[in-house]
Amino acid sequence: MITWLKQLRIAFGASFLWLVCLIYFTQGFRSFVWTAVSYQLKDKLKLSPSASQFVASVAFFPWSIKPLYGILSDCIPILGRKRTPYLIIATLLSFFPWLILSISTGWRSSRVPLMVLLTAQNLGSAMADVVIDAMIAEAVRFERASFAGDLQSVSWMSMALGGICGSLLGGYALTNIPTDKIFLLFTALPALQLLSCGLVDENSVSRKVSSTSVTSNGASHSVNGSDFPEDKTSTVKSKPNNLRRKRSKKTAEGEPVPGNKKIQSHEIHGTSATKSSHSLKTAAFTLFDAFRQPIILRPMTWFFLAHVTVPNLSTIMFYYQTEVLKLEASFLGRARVVGWLGLMLGTFIYNRFLKKMKLRRILLYAHFGLAILSLLDGVLVSRSHVHVGISDKVMVLFGSALSDGINQFKFMPFLILSGQLCPPGVEGTLFALFMSINNFGSTVGSFVGAGLASILSISSGSFDNLFAGIVVQVVCSFIPVAFLFLIPKEATGISA
Repeated sequence: MITWLKQLRIAFGASFLWLVCLIYFTQGFRSFVWTAVSYQLKDKLKLSPSASQFVASVAFFPWSIKPLYGILSDCIPILGRKRTPYLIIATLLSFFPWLILSISTGWRSSRVPLMVLLTAQNLGSAMADVVIDAMIAEAVRFERASFAGDLQSVSWMSMALGGICGSLLGGYALTNIPTDKIFLLFTALPALQLLSCGLVDENSVSRKVSSTSVTSNGASHSVNGSDFPEDKTSTVKSKPNNLRRKRSKKTAEGEPVPGNKKIQSHEIHGTSATKSSHSLKTAAFTLFDAFRQPIILRPMTWFFLAHVTVPNLSTIMFYYQTEVLKLEASFLGRARVVGWLGLMLGTFIYNRFLKKMKLRRILLYAHFGLAILSLLDGVLVSRSHVHVGISDKVMVLFGSALSDGINQFKFMPFLILSGQLCPPGVEGTLFALFMSINNFGSTVGSFVGAGLASILSISSGSFDNLFAGIVVQVVCSFIPVAFLFLIPKEATGISA
């Protein structure tokens, strides 16, 4: 492990690895503060389960438009830089909402202001996620490509560690610390992230030509075989030569390539606005053109339908567990830790045993598993388990681990297909679009769950119809199975 980390440090620099680990750890540690948000909506604002789920769904909407951040960052530099300014903006958006909520009783005690601040915070988190993914993609380009899997592993481990720490400490904090102090404590991570942005040294795009070279007759040619904008400017201070390799035909700063005209700096500055506008249009068109291909559109349609056709009742179950079962916050935090462990176990099982299985079959089994899991929620609500000596806590712990493990069996095929279907030149932004579709489907599923709870008159203190809602959820779990023909028939975890 130590040798492996040393190799990564030599390849990417300690500063860059620190920034990657910090951002992903913060993403996972968000469970620390969002546990407090759940109790704030339930206990302080006295919202019904459906209203609480509606607020959460709106707040998480920024995760559904991730390609927008990627396109803006690729095409519209700020002060001549494409990554660092957007990362700073994202960090500020992550920092100030929690600071305001920690010092203003009025903002955190009113539904609309709270929802606005939570949405702004998610906007910052989603933007930071896109920017750091772009920086990782740039870091592993060319001769560092062999480290791509290693860097992703570091990212996932950091996020999992953050999730485990956040879940454990979040439940404990709610029992011992006021909510406003929890919000204030969490601001330490965005503040540290803001300071760490200074560790990344990014060259100005006005000082180097990163995507095209001009031939002697003035014609522009694509470097990477695509018209889609591609940035190659991020570097790390601790390794000055990081990410500065040029392709053989690329014009170095102040150094003409034989057969090519040297591009003067005033020419670049004079057309920067026009180029940004053109790049933005080109990126949007290329993205749309790639996405409308049936080989891409059909499977992404299935994953979207798999979310929106199954009502999400997670917030309603949270209300039931805290109000009826009287489960304390510290225990629910430990249950989330078990969920993270289940997620990691699901990832291991998939990579070890299921990579060669047809994706259609994996997704079929996953939805049967989700239906069974919903039935276990029905058992919990009906209290049938008590008659055979199984406690509520055992049911919740088992259900949490099983839920995250089975959902990972569904998420891994999504990641596999997304990676296999991205055409060259638009991998980063198109993958962000795929993730946004997945996130947007989840958001719509939450709205559907909130609507179902409202129709069934499920509210705080009134869970008589919750079992009926779970039955509807079980039935709906089989709807996506009827559309599995949208998934490529021969696709496996190895080849599409």
